[in-house]
Amino acid sequence: MNDNSTMEETRPATQVLSDFDLYLLGEGNQLRLYDKLGAHPMTIDGVNGVAFVVWAPNARRVSVVGDFNSWDGRRHVMRVRGNGFWEIFVPEAKAGDKYKYELESRSGHLLPLKSDPVAFAGEMRPSTASIVVDAATIPQPSRARDNINALDQPMSIYEVHLGSWRRNPQEGARWLTYRELAAELPAYAADMGYTHVELLPVSEHPFDGSWGYQPTGLFAPTSRFGSPQDFAFLVDALHKAGLGVLLDWVPGHFPDDPHGLANFDGTGLYEHANPMQGRHMDWGTLIYNYGRPEVTNFLLSNALFWLERYGVDGLRVDAVASMLYLDYSRPSNAWIPNKHGGRENIEAVDFLRRTNTEVFKAFPHATTAAEESTSWPQVSRPVDWGGLGFGYKWNMGWMNDTLDYMTKDPIYRRHHHGKILFGLHYAFSENFILPLSHDEVVHGKRSILGRMPGDPWQKFANLRAYYSFMFGHPGKKLMFMGSEFAQDIEWNHDTSLPWHLLDKPEHAGVQRLVRDLNRLYRDTPALHALDCDPSGFEWLVTDDANNSVFAWLRKGRDPAERCVVVVNFTPQVIENYRLRVPYAGQWREALNSDSSVYGGSNVGNAGTVSTVATSDSQELHIVLPPLAALFFIPEL
Repeated sequence: MNDNSTMEETRPATQVLSDFDLYLLGEGNQLRLYDKLGAHPMTIDGVNGVAFVVWAPNARRVSVVGDFNSWDGRRHVMRVRGNGFWEIFVPEAKAGDKYKYELESRSGHLLPLKSDPVAFAGEMRPSTASIVVDAATIPQPSRARDNINALDQPMSIYEVHLGSWRRNPQEGARWLTYRELAAELPAYAADMGYTHVELLPVSEHPFDGSWGYQPTGLFAPTSRFGSPQDFAFLVDALHKAGLGVLLDWVPGHFPDDPHGLANFDGTGLYEHANPMQGRHMDWGTLIYNYGRPEVTNFLLSNALFWLERYGVDGLRVDAVASMLYLDYSRPSNAWIPNKHGGRENIEAVDFLRRTNTEVFKAFPHATTAAEESTSWPQVSRPVDWGGLGFGYKWNMGWMNDTLDYMTKDPIYRRHHHGKILFGLHYAFSENFILPLSHDEVVHGKRSILGRMPGDPWQKFANLRAYYSFMFGHPGKKLMFMGSEFAQDIEWNHDTSLPWHLLDKPEHAGVQRLVRDLNRLYRDTPALHALDCDPSGFEWLVTDDANNSVFAWLRKGRDPAERCVVVVNFTPQVIENYRLRVPYAGQWREALNSDSSVYGGSNVGNAGTVSTVATSDSQELHIVLPPLAALFFIPEL
């Protein structure tokens, strides 16, 4: 990454931006835009104050208003520089002051007061002012280990919505602060064996019900839980617990709240002016104009900002499919083709490729993950191969097919055997993450437990089998909070997770299983080292639809690193099931999801099984528990 801030610059005493700054901003190459735009306390000619810079090329006048001038737009009228960058140094201003921008459109109309697009903090909703922050007071969090995101390392992600993970019952069920979360969340996630915590968007947003996916302050950790300094404290605590930190990042759209980016200077500035290009039909939000260099510079620098300023370890990019296709969720007469007559959003593709390139260039140990629900090719392949350059892609097809299979009564699963098999036809076409995310436990879909068929015992057994199947399957893992202890109702962002369920043995058993699955996954190279490599997987049983049994071999790089996974998706115990294996000798039953420890019926193989020689190979003759998965590791 080019660090333009270190270059020698000369400027008049009251000039904030240098000519070189304006040059980089104009061409869209100021990768540290957040050091130039926004509000920055500084000293000029011995005078303490704050420099304000904002982009509004179509405004007739821009003033900064705030606590320092009684919110009077006549007091501090900014001057325009270069390509519509307005600046001013205000001696009276200081860190902690609230402020906004007052803009007059070309036609002379006064626009609603605007929050600063590059503010480092904002007021608690429903108030919407920006807050001056001295960036030097934000501590630099510790860093995670360098290889935490590597393809050959275990990656099990705990997806968290900070506002509803836990709440304080003694104080009206209020949110926990970043610092209170730091005292509990890292220890819990680490104890559960997760490798990463992924936070639903923390950027400032006006509406709780958007869960952060309609942000108005991309550079500001939401004030709901504390200050920027407090957020840095949480990241540091997660790192010290050995966890990677991933942030959900939303560069695909933004809300039309009047204090935000919408119609910022009286024109469609950040968004396309034409609603056929600039408005999402489903979400009622606005779409960034990726063809404008100042806009892509704004977004690109924001991606780098979270990695540099807060030391996070990666970004999960939301709704990538909506960015890639011009006709996304639109009727045939409501979209505009690209210059070649196609449906691909060429400018968005270029933006995503550049963002991934710059992220990995500046932060080679970081990663990016795409929520991309279509068959767009090479999402997680390098840009110079023709790919989009992401580190990982969410495997939405696996999630949809396997959840659909699990909802079937076991008696009918034999007719849907291909739902489980199909995912392995493309499992290595991308670097996949298997997501059981927040999207699967809202909007009437029920909880993951709530989708399982059968009586109460079967519901829990199905869930244990499904989670075990997921951890044995190639691909990194992601699970939304609450699912790890079998939350029984849909997630509600307005309340705490139902932690009281852990008083019930069946829920505590699922939590215990997930903890052990995480540890087995982390401690067994065969289950993670070749997660994204076809040489790490071999089917052993694919054709036993009548019994709904699947078996496969997971492999590490060392021939001694092997693990057999067998899943019985019916409620019948199957005795003397014969399974060919690559090594003779004893195989340890490393995990059995039907163990009584997890709430199961305790049918199994007494801990070890010895192979039986046949004319051309060796077999395990095993007992398959009902609705359960077994993991066997050779004792070589």
